[in-house]
Amino acid sequence: MNLFDFESENSYRSDMKIIVSKIGRVAIPKTLRIQLGTRAGEVLEVKEEQGRIVISKAGTPPDAIDKLFGILKLGRSTDEIMEELRGPEKAR
Repeated sequence: MNLFDFESENSYRSDMKIIVSKIGRVAIPKTLRIQLGTRAGEVLEVKEEQGRIVISKAGTPPDAIDKLFGILKLGRSTDEIMEELRGPEKAR
């Protein structure tokens, strides 16, 4: 199976090889990064499985809003707060 890199017009085989640098770094080929949607700065998990190195995307980090959701304890319902801010709802 050949993959095609449109920007540089290079084609790659799916069984491509990479070289480990002196300090242990490896570069993930561009075609694989594009295919998997991996971006610069993204956290990946690395583990060993049956003598193989397996790299996978780490779980998505929580959204900033999701982290804060539910931490405020106001003692009133959302409807009560909205009525206080906006006034009573008018009949339509």
